[in-house]
Amino acid sequence: MISRLGATISRVFERSAPDPFVLAVLLTLVTAVLALTLGTFPGKPDDQSRVLFLLDSWRADTGLWRFLTFGMQMCLILVTGHALAASKPVRGLIGVLAGAPWSGGSAAAMVGLVASVFGLINWGLGLIVGALLARDVGKSLESRGIRAHYPLLAAAGYMGLLVWHGGLSGSAPLTMTTRAGAEKVLPASVLERFGQGVPLRETLFSPMNLIAAAGVLVIIPVMLWLLSPGEGQEARGIGACLGDGRGPSASLGSASTDCDHAESGRAQAGARASSGAAPRTFPDWLHETPWLAWGLGLAFIAGAVRFASVSGLGRLGLNEINMAMLGLGLLMHASTSSYVRAVEDGARGCAGVILQFPLYAGIMALLVSSGLIDSFSRALAEAGNQSTIPLMTYLSAAVVNMFVPSGGGQWGIQGPIALDAGAAAGIEPGKMIMAVAYGDQLTNMLQPFWALPLLAITGVKAREIVGYTCVVMAAVGVWLGVLLVVF
Repeated sequence: MISRLGATISRVFERSAPDPFVLAVLLTLVTAVLALTLGTFPGKPDDQSRVLFLLDSWRADTGLWRFLTFGMQMCLILVTGHALAASKPVRGLIGVLAGAPWSGGSAAAMVGLVASVFGLINWGLGLIVGALLARDVGKSLESRGIRAHYPLLAAAGYMGLLVWHGGLSGSAPLTMTTRAGAEKVLPASVLERFGQGVPLRETLFSPMNLIAAAGVLVIIPVMLWLLSPGEGQEARGIGACLGDGRGPSASLGSASTDCDHAESGRAQAGARASSGAAPRTFPDWLHETPWLAWGLGLAFIAGAVRFASVSGLGRLGLNEINMAMLGLGLLMHASTSSYVRAVEDGARGCAGVILQFPLYAGIMALLVSSGLIDSFSRALAEAGNQSTIPLMTYLSAAVVNMFVPSGGGQWGIQGPIALDAGAAAGIEPGKMIMAVAYGDQLTNMLQPFWALPLLAITGVKAREIVGYTCVVMAAVGVWLGVLLVVF
């Protein structure tokens, strides 16, 4: 039944959902039309037309280019997590864990739990660790003659994206810890309400979010275990793009090329590292010596620790998390050349961020300049109360994520509306931030945009995992919705 449900859902999305960049373009056009027809234009000069006023707002530094810093921060989260996952210590841990499961159900549960734990640390790290672990567990189970359904393992490897926005790389809560960070996203009218920012003790480290994370870490492995095919049900073994000589079992297009490229790069890097050959020139020595990588890595770590000691853990932001991830990656790779190769491999995943974030910033500028953001905020505040507004924000964020598959981009668009509506209803900003964060992460299980690296590594197709991720999403969604009402 689950397999049939997954195939049905996948066919719907394959036939109706365009590329995420096209969605961003369409959303820009829809927002422009709504702004022209429904906007109040509070700041427009009397002698200027609506069209020119919107165009000037859209093209300005506070329009299209508002998220340049924010977009770079998002790229760094992805590539630093990817690079850390490719380091020898993490790959060694993956190798040890791969041999632990004793059944298909336990394998799916373990992969989902590990991917979720790493996803709470860093979403890029959770994504790549989950993908590598799913693939290696599939190999291990097959070599030991243990029956398992490989698409379910791949789905389990994607679970880090179901928890990430409530973790240490959550873009919405980390952006809001300081006024300087909030200024990169929020318009001045909303920013005025929040003084020096919202500390992490009110978002990531709040009792609500800690309970939410603990519950999700239980729900995910339990659901994956229950989804494992029983005796008499079809269970497909390990699939394509594994570099083991068995050949592909499905056509994967560019994903196969990416996977082959990544595997080839890792194999070549391993061969160079294991050859023991002495560097031939001084530049070669600089590239390969651990001292340079360790020195810079320790400097990054020291910078993050110094910030925490001066400003407190509650003020840690995206810059400090990225600084710590850069430091850990350099320490674990133990050479600048190895780290650079890993970053280059991960940087391919930043294309969507680079293309889409200017459009998201432009959409926010259209909403602000037309006055629609105030209208939406008032409508949301009037439609609910302190209990229902966070829940409504959460559900709407889940829908918006299908069209804006980026936590950072979505926060830029929806964050001002949510915070304004919450302030009008007397709701703490931390709860509204997490309502958007929970909704954003939830429908990642239906939106395959961020699954592309996992699909390339595991060799499965999106339609082969979405049925499983959808079921887990439903269980987690109920849990998070209940918490938003109770707290």
